[in-house]
Amino acid sequence: MARISELVHYPVKGCAGVPLSTAELTHAGIRHDRSFMVVDDSGGFRSQRKDPRMARVRPEVVDDVLRLTTDGIEPLTVKIDPEGPRLDVTLHGLPFVGVDQGEPAAAWLTEVFGSSSRLVRVPDDHRREVSGLTPGTSGFADSTAVLMASTASLELLNGRILETGSEPVPIHRFRPNLVISGWTEPHTEDRVRAVRAGTAELGYAKVCIRCAVTTVDQESGEKRGPEPLRALAGYRRADDGGVSFGAKFSVIRPGVLSVGDELDVTAWGEAEQGLGERLAAVLS
Repeated sequence: MARISELVHYPVKGCAGVPLSTAELTHAGIRHDRSFMVVDDSGGFRSQRKDPRMARVRPEVVDDVLRLTTDGIEPLTVKIDPEGPRLDVTLHGLPFVGVDQGEPAAAWLTEVFGSSSRLVRVPDDHRREVSGLTPGTSGFADSTAVLMASTASLELLNGRILETGSEPVPIHRFRPNLVISGWTEPHTEDRVRAVRAGTAELGYAKVCIRCAVTTVDQESGEKRGPEPLRALAGYRRADDGGVSFGAKFSVIRPGVLSVGDELDVTAWGEAEQGLGERLAAVLS
């Protein structure tokens, strides 16, 4: 039986993940997931793609307070401000609006990253539609609300990495929200079309095309070389470019999820973009 083995949210986009035992799932994903974003002077979002040090910034949200910690600097504690000045921001070239969280947060992040930075929050009236087989919404995530990856998929990938003499990678390189154990077939998440867990229901949106963030060690905040992208290129190339690992989901019905919850898959489909055929060839 497939179960949720890990629940993780990422309150500040690009910064460290926070493991949870139980999580409230909203239409925009796990509560507080990518609710905050670090931006530069132009309003562009900061990412581990260009600044892997973001992985060493550890956020925590308790009630209406955000706390940020990193090595070598005094922690920052700010009261979350839903009514602050609004800034025009961009995420992958798309325009959005963020609520500025004030000068102390800006000064702290500027010291951490060595260049002018500000912290913004998703506005309460944030309206965003994201595409996919099941459309939905999200905060400042790259696209959809929930990213799911399975331990079976990771085992196959790490087996191929080990064959080249390289070091295996942990699941956290892929920054999933839900880690699923119990599936015996790798990349089963690609074929799930609707699934219930806890009191919530998710609908499949699309495969997740991976970027250079997967090459960043999430503990040290340092880039570690070509893996896992090199290994994924051998069997997980998408027809329209890039390599995939994990699947993205929209929230059909909000609810509560907990580690250990069983997954009840209510609809299945075929893997997208020829990935099913490629995977079958690898496994044969």
